[in-house]
Amino acid sequence: MMNKGNAARCAVGILGGLLLAGVGTGAFAQYPDADGTGDVDVKVDIAPTENGALSLTVAGTETTLTEGGTTATYRQFSGALPNVTVTDTREDVPAGVYWYVTGQASAFEGAAGQPDITADHLGWAPKVLTPNDGEVTEGDTVGTSIDGGANGVGLVDQELLALALDSDEAQATSGQWTANAELVLKTTTDVAPGAYTSTLTLSLFEDAF
Repeated sequence: MMNKGNAARCAVGILGGLLLAGVGTGAFAQYPDADGTGDVDVKVDIAPTENGALSLTVAGTETTLTEGGTTATYRQFSGALPNVTVTDTREDVPAGVYWYVTGQASAFEGAAGQPDITADHLGWAPKVLTPNDGEVTEGDTVGTSIDGGANGVGLVDQELLALALDSDEAQATSGQWTANAELVLKTTTDVAPGAYTSTLTLSLFEDAF
């Protein structure tokens, strides 16, 4: 895994989320009508960021895997990661720095209390969609524990989606890069039926050589 150093990190979680809402109530004493009123205009002048920023956005907050390619030894479910875009609006990019995007998944939790499907069962095949001459490259295909082999580790730890070896060169070439990945979940044939949800966290880092 790459040394993150003092990495600037922007993380986005997909494939599951929780929204919390709070409502407060209170009782107020009755007051007499005001004898007069006065309005105050509140103004602010917000200047643009002088040097821009390096940021990450994701085109969607969820995706669904559907069954296909199941065999006598495993069940297979596939889908697509929503497009992940890195935008660099900085006018001055420090020399000797590079950015990269990683993904890490949580276990699939069953909606009806089924046993979890651990993240080593979820793999991906990244792809950079923005045309380029090697300024940004996609990460390696990560297989599942069902596949086995050196890359059959799943998305248990942070795995590389895309990498720019030179932030300055990538910014000068395009300034915006988009990647996605084919997602593949493989389970044993006796997996408990039902709905499952995992959270795939995407993170943008910038580090220096």
